Amino acid sequence: MYRFLLTPRWLGILALTLVAAAVMVLLGNWQLDRYQGRTAINERIDAGERMNPVPLRDAVPAPNGGAGTAGSAPADEATWTRVTVTGRYDTANIVLVRGRTVDNRVGFEVVTPLVLADGTAVLVDQGWVPPAPGGAMAQPQLPPVPPGEVTVVGRVHPTESGTGAIGRREGRLEARRIGVPRLARELPYPVHGAFVLLDEQTPTADPLFRAVPIGHTNNWQNLGYVVQWWLFAAMTLFGYGWVARREARRMAGLDGPHLPIDRAAERTPS
Repeated sequence: MYRFLLTPRWLGILALTLVAAAVMVLLGNWQLDRYQGRTAINERIDAGERMNPVPLRDAVPAPNGGAGTAGSAPADEATWTRVTVTGRYDTANIVLVRGRTVDNRVGFEVVTPLVLADGTAVLVDQGWVPPAPGGAMAQPQLPPVPPGEVTVVGRVHPTESGTGAIGRREGRLEARRIGVPRLARELPYPVHGAFVLLDEQTPTADPLFRAVPIGHTNNWQNLGYVVQWWLFAAMTLFGYGWVARREARRMAGLDGPHLPIDRAAERTPS
C-alpha cells in the first residue's frame, strides 16, 4: 500500500517535511538556550538582593587604561552582585539619562561618577528624578550630592547598548542609555566596565531620588516558544503521516464504506 512513498514526488515531500521539522526543532533549542540564559539572570538578580555586599573589585575588574577609557566588563556570573565602594562624587560630570520610566512617569536617571582613591571611577546610578515643570525633557532640579567621601552599596549592572549621541546641556551630560564605554570617553579618568545601581549610601541619599527597580527577564515567554516550536515540528511529522495514510487508503479503495444498493427493493412498492 505504501510503495508510492518511494516515488520522486513523495520523496520530495518527505525531504521538505524533515527539513521543516528540523528547522523547528532548532528554533525550539535556540529558545531553550534563551530561556536558560534568562533564568540564570533572574537567579542572579534574586541572589543579589539577599547577599552581603562585597568590595567592587571582587566583581568588576579595575580599569587599566588611561583617561577616557573603560575597563573590561565583568563576567556574566558577577553581574547583579551586591557591592560596596567608597569614593567622592564628581558633580562636574553628572550624566542625565533621559526618557526613563518609573511608576509610569517619564523622567531622568541620574548617573554620577564616583572617583576612587586610586584615581579611577565607577558610574553610580543614584536613582530616578522627575523632570522640571514644562515637559518630560525639561532638565530636573537635582538634589545636592554629599561632599567628601561617600560609601555606596548597590548592584553591578552591565553596560547598556545603544547609547546614541551624548551632549551637554546647561553643563550636564545627557544620554539616552547608560553605555559605559561611550560615556567613559567624556570623562577625565579611567572608568570601570559596568555601573552600580544604588541601593543605599552613607551619608544617606536625598529622598528625591527614587530607587530604580530591577525588572526580571520574561523567561517564561521563551519557554512558551520552546513548546510552540517543538509542537509545530511534531505536528509537521504527524501531518505527513496522516496525508500518506490517507493517500494509501484512497489508492486501495478504502476511503469509506461502499454499501451495495438493492435495486429490486427500490422498485418494490411499499
